Amino acid sequence: MQKTPLNQIHRDLGARMVDFGGWDMPVQYAGVIEEHLAVRQAAGLFDVSHMGEVEVTGTNALAYIQLLTVNDAAKLVDGQVQYSAFCYPEGGIVDDVTLYRFSDTRFMFCVNAANIDKDFAWMQQVLADSSLSDVTLVNRSEEFAQIALQGPESEKILACLTDLPLAELTYYHFCVGEVDGLEMIVSRTGYTGEDGFELYLPSAAAVDIWQELMAAGRPLGLQPIGLGARDTLRLEKGYALYGHELSREISPLEAGLAWITKLDKNDFVGKAALVAQKADGVSRRRVGLIMLERGIPREEYPVFLGDNQVGIVTSGTMSPSLKVGIALALVAPEAAKSDTELEIVVRNRRMKAKVARPPFVE
Repeated sequence: MQKTPLNQIHRDLGARMVDFGGWDMPVQYAGVIEEHLAVRQAAGLFDVSHMGEVEVTGTNALAYIQLLTVNDAAKLVDGQVQYSAFCYPEGGIVDDVTLYRFSDTRFMFCVNAANIDKDFAWMQQVLADSSLSDVTLVNRSEEFAQIALQGPESEKILACLTDLPLAELTYYHFCVGEVDGLEMIVSRTGYTGEDGFELYLPSAAAVDIWQELMAAGRPLGLQPIGLGARDTLRLEKGYALYGHELSREISPLEAGLAWITKLDKNDFVGKAALVAQKADGVSRRRVGLIMLERGIPREEYPVFLGDNQVGIVTSGTMSPSLKVGIALALVAPEAAKSDTELEIVVRNRRMKAKVARPPFVE
């Protein structure tokens, strides 16, 4: 298995380690519920160094990105981040990504850990199939560590290590500057639904920065957070996860990502298929579900409307904040309206749930 630069830190902290897409990663330290609530109430520190970074440079960098992604990258300004996705020609999702604009000739994608090689090969293929010149792709994933600081105390904690004007850094924007004397990318983004930052820094400096952040944040309630709480936090927000709500077989229109899929922009890979799908109407939609009975919905549990199976759970958990079962599911359009009462088969028993639009927790 691959290891992040912080692997020994996790082991020294007594984390329970698991294989996550070929990476040796911490699933929990003190426990999922305690870690989850720490992020909601104070702050949490996440090792997300397994994520990938691909730099795109050149005079035609923007034109290439417009061809590659479903969102409209032309709307970005320097220092802004955009959520987007790559699609196959058939309309399914290659990956969901975040795009960073440094200038009109320099951009960076952050891609999912399990998809780094696949995404980079896909990006190369799209470039090779285009008529664009002066575009350079560099996979910089091994150069970067990535640490996420999330929760209501995040700004106060990070301010202990930097003079950057964090209060002026708005959501989905980033800057480049020094933290603890080291230059890095500081991005006001995250995957938890809370305020926070994602730090992109040289791999060799990861241990020092982690320790300095923990030292600064411990008096404010900062805790190390594993993948278990990362998943429950993103579910309470209703964020999609590749391999669950997103895949080659699921289009962005089905996955609830129509809001980032700009069918009115110039041609991009997958546009024709998505235009046709929108005209015909999707056969399934991603929805949120809240249990009305005491049960925990899990991935692949069947979803019923009356006597008919109308979908399947893609992700589910017991919400630590709400203390009730919540889920994301793909269901038929007739079952997707808010407050529709459905049933989820939990341990061979049908249990009542209702459709609810995420976020489940504000």
